[in-house]
Amino acid sequence: MKIKGTFLDEISHDIPHQNWGRVEWDRDFSYMKQIGINTVILIRSGYRKWLTYPSDVLISKEKAYTPPVDLVQMFLELSEKHQMDFYFGLYDSGRYWVNGDFQQESDLNKHVIEEVWSKYGKMSAFKGWYISQECSRKTGAIIDMYRGLGEHCKAVSGNLTTLISPYIDGIKNISQYQKETSRDLGVSLKKHEQDWSEIFDGIKNAIDIVAFQDGHISFDELDDFLLVNKQMADKYGIRSWTNSETFDRDMPIKFLPIKWEKLLMKLKAAERVGMEQAITFEFSHFMSPQSAYLQAGHLYNRYKEYLNQLI
Repeated sequence: MKIKGTFLDEISHDIPHQNWGRVEWDRDFSYMKQIGINTVILIRSGYRKWLTYPSDVLISKEKAYTPPVDLVQMFLELSEKHQMDFYFGLYDSGRYWVNGDFQQESDLNKHVIEEVWSKYGKMSAFKGWYISQECSRKTGAIIDMYRGLGEHCKAVSGNLTTLISPYIDGIKNISQYQKETSRDLGVSLKKHEQDWSEIFDGIKNAIDIVAFQDGHISFDELDDFLLVNKQMADKYGIRSWTNSETFDRDMPIKFLPIKWEKLLMKLKAAERVGMEQAITFEFSHFMSPQSAYLQAGHLYNRYKEYLNQLI
C-alpha cells in the first residue's frame, strides 16, 4: 500500500505552525511528488477566526481575521506546477456544529462553497471537496449536514468528488489536551458498523470517498476495523481510502512523527483488506525532510526504502 495523498494543515490549531512561505511549500510539494503523492487535501479552509484565504463571507459573518497570504491560491498554483489534484477543505466554525447547531454550520459553509468556486473553480488542479467536520459516531444531525454539504459541493462545481475522513471512537480517542493516550474501552466493532451503516445509507449519493483515520484503535484491531470499513463502503457504493496517520498517538507529547514500524503495520493492514489507496495526516509536519521535527525526515527516508522494495 502506497501513500498517494496528504492533508495540508496550515491552520495548525493543535500542532505547531512551521511558518513556511512559497519557497518552502514549493520544495515540500517536490518532496511529496518524489514519493508518489499526487493529491493534496486542505484539511480546513478556516478554523474559528483563522483563515487560509481572504474570505469575504467569513470575515463578514464570523469576524474572521484577514490572512496575509492567500494559501488556497498558492496551493492551487503549486498543485498545477507539480501536477497534483487539490481538494478544498470546508470551514470549521469550531462552535456551531460541535454545540449542536448543524444547520448554522451547514448554511455558513454553503456560502463558502459558492465563494470558493467563484474565486478558484477555473483552476485546473481543483478536483474535489473535503468536508472537514470530523465525527466518529451517528451524533446530532451529522447525516443531514454531510448530505447537504456534499450535494451543494456537487451542484456548484459540476459534480466534483467529495471526501470525508471520520475517526473511529476507539481506545485512543482521547483529547489532545489530556495527558492520557488511551482509555479502557472504545466502541465495539458491532456498534461502529451499526452507526456507520446508517450514516453511509444517508450520504451515499452525496459523498464519493471515505478515508477513516486509522490512529484511534489499537494495532490488534486494525484488520477488523479496516475490513468492516471497506465492506460498509462497498455496500453503499462509496470508495474506500485509508487515512494512515503519520503522527504517533501513543506518545505523551502530542504530536510527534510516528515510528516507521507502526506506519508500516498500518499500510500493510490496509493492503490486506483491499483499500483503494492511502492518504495521510500529514506529510508536511510528520514526514517531510524539511519538517520542524528532525525525525520526520528519517521517516521519509524509511518510506523511500520501502517504496524501493516494492519495485
